[in-house]
Amino acid sequence: MEKPKADVGSLESSLLQIIEEHNKAYIRIRDQSENAKKDALRTAVRVSDLLVDTVNSGVEESFINEKRIELEIRTLVSIIIRYSKQTNQWLAASHSLNSALKEIGDFENWMKTMEYDCKSINAALHNIHQ
Repeated sequence: MEKPKADVGSLESSLLQIIEEHNKAYIRIRDQSENAKKDALRTAVRVSDLLVDTVNSGVEESFINEKRIELEIRTLVSIIIRYSKQTNQWLAASHSLNSALKEIGDFENWMKTMEYDCKSINAALHNIHQ
């Protein structure tokens, strides 16, 4: 039951053809996989870049806002210091005015006391003279 030689050659050529088709299909699938992998990698890099740009723009905006707020804080601190000095000057002036008014009131009392004493002395001298 030996197979004829033509059948063996035909079988061998069929097997070689199947192997060749398999190798071609394997190479085609491998190339497609490599291309898909490269496309996926490029897409992932692009998505990553877009995400980084998006996050960075938010961070940049936050940084700019932070600097703007710090500048406004410094401005407000200088205004507060200036108003504080001005308030202290007003308080000192008010205290001086109160002290002066108090002294005027004390002087007025002293003058009334002196006037009363002078009238009493005058009345006593008048009484003695009569």
